This record gives sequence, C-alpha cells and structure tokens, in this order.
Amino acid sequence: MRVAIVGASGAVGLEIIKILQERKFKISALSLFGSKRSAGKSIFYKRKPITIKQLKSSSLKDFDIVFFSAGANISKKYAPIAAANNCVVIDNSSAFRMEKKVALVIPEINSTHISKYKSKIIANPNCTTIISLMAIKPLYDIGSIRRIVATSFQSVSGAGNAGMTELISETKRFLSGTKKSKNKVFDRNIAFNVIPKIGLITKNGYSEEEMKLHNESRKILSDNRILISATTVRVPVLRSHSISINIEFEKKISLAKAQRALSKFPGIQNIKIDNPMSYPTPIDSSNKDDCLVGRLRTDYSTKNGLSLWVVGDQIRKGAALNAVQIAECLQEK
Repeated sequence: MRVAIVGASGAVGLEIIKILQERKFKISALSLFGSKRSAGKSIFYKRKPITIKQLKSSSLKDFDIVFFSAGANISKKYAPIAAANNCVVIDNSSAFRMEKKVALVIPEINSTHISKYKSKIIANPNCTTIISLMAIKPLYDIGSIRRIVATSFQSVSGAGNAGMTELISETKRFLSGTKKSKNKVFDRNIAFNVIPKIGLITKNGYSEEEMKLHNESRKILSDNRILISATTVRVPVLRSHSISINIEFEKKISLAKAQRALSKFPGIQNIKIDNPMSYPTPIDSSNKDDCLVGRLRTDYSTKNGLSLWVVGDQIRKGAALNAVQIAECLQEK
C-alpha cells in the first residue's frame, strides 16, 4: 500500500512509523508530511531516511491510506481533501469521532464498523476511551451493564512531547529550588501535583475529556443505554494512562466468570485476582501493545458491581497501534 503520515515528527507520528516497521506492514511507498517547521527534517524507516515535506492541499493524493496525527484543526482542513482524492483517512484527532457517517473503531471490539460506514474517514477513539473499553468490552459481552464510573490518571505525554518536556523541566526546577516559570501546556504546576481537569469544562460541569469517554464508548458499543460518569485527572507520569473502573451490571457477575472473560480477550494481560499484590502500573504497560488489568474485585457497596484497574500505553494502543491495526483490517479487506 501507498501510505502517508501527516504529523510525522510528533509523538504519535513517530510511534506509527515505529509500529509499521515492527508489524511488517506491507508498504510500497511511504511519504511523511508536517508543518513548515518540520519540513526538511529526515526520519528513518527501515534504515533509510525519508524527508518530511510541508503539508499542502495538493499533497494528499495517490495514497491508499493517510494517517493523521497533527491535531483536530489540521484534520478538519486536510482529511476531507484526502478522502475526496480516494484516500482512506485514519484520523487520530477528535475532529470526526462523533460524526454519524464516520466509523469510530477499536479493532478488537468493533472492526465490523469499518465496512458499515461509507465515509473514507475512519476515526481513532480518544486514548482513555480505548484503554477503558479494552477492559470493559469483555465484561460487557457476559453481562448487561447499567452504569460505569471511571476515574482516569493520565500521563503528560497525552499532551504530546511538550507535556513531557514541561514535566521534566518543572521537576528539575522544583528540586533545584529555582523560581517557577509560567506553564505553557498545563493549567497548573504538574510536577508533584495532580490536575483534575483535562480539556475545557462543558456546560454540564464535565470536562471535554470526560464527555469523550461517555459519548465515544456509547458509539463504539452501539449502546446508548449505558450511563458513564468519568473524572479525568492529569498526573506527573511520563507515559501510559491508568483508569479505575467501577461497573454496575443488571445481574450479578462472578469474579471467576469476569476473570475468564478478561483473560481470553485479545489485547488484555495480567489477570491475577488470587494474588492481591499482583497489579499493573503505568511503567509496566509503557511501550507495550497490550493493556494490563488488575485489582479485579467485587464491589461490596452495590448488589451487582465489579471494580477493576487498567493501564495502557496511550501513545501505542491509545493512538498509534490502534491506528495501524485499523490499517491492517483495511489491508486484509
């Protein structure tokens, strides 16, 4: 396939290039695009340098697949142009996720939606949505879910390379006693702190990130009956997101049955409910494809509840890997 990557020099773009090589995705030609600032730089693919070209409206033609990882504004402007030129767009931004004609896909969960929707644009879900649903879907398959309460602990790399740079520089300043400078990425100091707000606050009091988990999950599962209440928190972790999830079912689900469902689900690892000291942390999932689940337990405060903990690398499964898996589904077809 002829492949292009828009936003190639960003954290997700670089990860897409890395994963395409690791998974030996069949490519006849690879083109890289970026901003005027990135144009002229080279990125190695299979030990050969590829020069990043400045993105223009005339750039996006004669490709089979175009990955977009440059933000919603760029996607809104250029993705329709690529689609009009008969390219299939796999978009990592929030630009098209909730459009009725656009498929929102996690391949392990709803790959059939790729052919169900007619649009040439396929949306990659929000990273927290992907990691959460990887743990929720196997349980959804064995019992009707009434309500979900989720709290995310999201790493700074969710805000890109700039987020990681800000955490590292703030930590150094804090430890050296240097006067704190103005934040460029986060609303508050992120070093040795947590920020219980990601994205703008909407009219209902929830943040945009929290509403993404609610709205996107319903679309992916094709189930508008599920009630989802989320709190999203930025934490001083470099890579990988963690989510604490409480699920209330219509009927009781035994721990053993839940464990079997999770252990059999593709892309999930580390299910050990018989060992209370076995639990995954963000470091355990960093640079790994699978999401890790632990702390599975019965919720004693409600009749039919389970609680669990899931961690996943939001740059890999939460973004780049999921996008490449979508491309693999297209290649199979």
